Amino acid sequence: MPIYEYQCKKCGKGFEVFQGITDPAVSSCKFCHGSVRKLMSLSSFHLKGGGWYATDYGGKKAPAGETKKEEPAATPAPAPDKSDTPTAKKADA
Repeated sequence: MPIYEYQCKKCGKGFEVFQGITDPAVSSCKFCHGSVRKLMSLSSFHLKGGGWYATDYGGKKAPAGETKKEEPAATPAPAPDKSDTPTAKKADA
């Protein structure tokens, strides 16, 4: 059964009530019988471990092309001058 939280508009006290989903909402404070309002509380629902969420939905990553930043192409280093090498002089002779 879900737990619902209420706060009294008259005395300001808060309280929790175990209610079925189809049960009627509480309309009066259990302390002073004043009117109440239903509070929104944080959910304790958390998916843990493996399973469809981790493998099929939550674990998906963007394609590699979208996540990498394109780096500018590096300029190639100038080629060494081969005219001074001994093999180049033998070819000329």
